[in-house]
Amino acid sequence: MTQHLLIAGLGYSGTAVAKAALAAGLRVTGTARNPGAARPPAGVGLVAFEDFAMVLPEATHLLVTASPGEAGDPVLAAHGAAVRASGLAWVGYISTTGVYGDHGGGWVDEATPPTPTQDRTRRRVAAEQAWAALAGDRAVDVMRAGGIYGPGRSVFDELRDGTARRTVKPGHAFSRVHRDDIAHAVLAAIRTAAPRGLRTFNLVDDEPVESAVVVAYAAQLLGMSPPPAVPFAEAEARMSPMARSFWSENRRVANAATKTALGIEWLYPSYREGLAAILRD
Repeated sequence: MTQHLLIAGLGYSGTAVAKAALAAGLRVTGTARNPGAARPPAGVGLVAFEDFAMVLPEATHLLVTASPGEAGDPVLAAHGAAVRASGLAWVGYISTTGVYGDHGGGWVDEATPPTPTQDRTRRRVAAEQAWAALAGDRAVDVMRAGGIYGPGRSVFDELRDGTARRTVKPGHAFSRVHRDDIAHAVLAAIRTAAPRGLRTFNLVDDEPVESAVVVAYAAQLLGMSPPPAVPFAEAEARMSPMARSFWSENRRVANAATKTALGIEWLYPSYREGLAAILRD
């Protein structure tokens, strides 16, 4: 029987997964809050989010990319009874490495307990736990993604429009993942899933690094001078509350257990390969 992947949230990452799954021979359907404005890849079905439960019985696999709100995970809030009663073989939930909180620049791995410090990451942990509760009779994979970048969403865009900032905070690293490596990992997770049980993966590349390093490297690839270096103490005064919250946490996220369990290497093991590929495209 052809596997049918239902993607709840056909956004930036969800669309990349949809394309990869379709190329791998899966049937793919995605949901959107506003189907009229959505542009699914050719061959991918599209339904309104409120009609999720109507297509769910046809699906064998479910990927959830939607973020939780104050009312919790939107899929479970609206369609939880249908999900729990379904015959899904696998559920994947895209979460965030932000659930690990601040570790003072130290390493965290897949076994590190979440210690969220922000309301949005506390909601993420609650959503992870809600999906994990379904693992008794099916496979559930919680996939914690780092900062997501890719075509149309990278430092190149900021450099070109003049909004890039080279904020210098020595020792403060961010973990990233290319959009296509999320799709790579999701397909591997589907392929390697056991009949039931919970797994936790870190979707990050091999090299956490300071933001200023990435900005400078991207400028070099474009043949531009990098933006002037700005000390963090000076830059912080102009940051939005959201940006300030990201900079308030410092951790390096390991991925060795994830790559071993999934039997993969990343398509883009660092920002260097990822940025070069975006530029080529």
